[in-house]
Amino acid sequence: MSARRPSEKQQDRRRKITELVMAEGTLRIDDLVATIGASAMTVYRDLADLESQGLVHRNRGNVSAASSLLYEAASEYRLPQNKAEKEELARAAADLVEPGQALVLDDSTTGVYLARLLPERAPLTVVTNHRGVFDELRNAPGISLICVGGDYLPWADAFVGGMALDALRNLRVDLAIMSVSAVTDGICCYPQQEMVQIKKAMLASAQRRVLYVDHTKFRRRALHAVAPVEDFDIVLVDSKTTSADIEVLRDRGALVEQAGRTRSAASSTDRAGRA
Repeated sequence: MSARRPSEKQQDRRRKITELVMAEGTLRIDDLVATIGASAMTVYRDLADLESQGLVHRNRGNVSAASSLLYEAASEYRLPQNKAEKEELARAAADLVEPGQALVLDDSTTGVYLARLLPERAPLTVVTNHRGVFDELRNAPGISLICVGGDYLPWADAFVGGMALDALRNLRVDLAIMSVSAVTDGICCYPQQEMVQIKKAMLASAQRRVLYVDHTKFRRRALHAVAPVEDFDIVLVDSKTTSADIEVLRDRGALVEQAGRTRSAASSTDRAGRA
């Protein structure tokens, strides 16, 4: 007799559990029960199913991400996660964009939130490999839009491969704005090598480089290095980022600005930290 297929409600709940564990790395199961809003028995049953699939690991009241979760989640699931933080970072990044510039945005879902603000900075030329960014800007007045084509990755909703790399290598833009899956010891990392190549090509095409990462990226790990934080002209972090994490970035020589603070205050603090 075949196993009973989980209901749509069960699938949605287990997907949410997986995303929460992936975002935090390790969670207390009691905290997870409270966040999910289901009974403890239901959550434990979900965790048992996810553990049997090799997605999570339970140990002494905690649940942690299995190694298979070092892969990036699908774009449609990442987009609503940490929405407030992404909006905060997008506003800070938009302040760095000047009318008349050409900029490149990567597959980061924070870029979708940034794209919604860019018409206020028009005229602009925007280059992207992310279909989500393209959809936000395709009818925006004052935006000259270039979509980098190539091999389409449905999970990322983005284009990669040789065609995309060739296109990026033939472009020169004023500003590259991107994110990564994890920042470990001051190194920006991403799980998939094919996307790492795209991000590196974007960085090479830009006169100035901006990294924006929310606080959860300092608790995650990913396999492939993209670039050290000091390779970026500015690193934007959200208001929930700890002073310890910011200090690691500054110790490597990165210019860090914390979203939600004024530019002058952030710069003064950063200069003091680097003195």
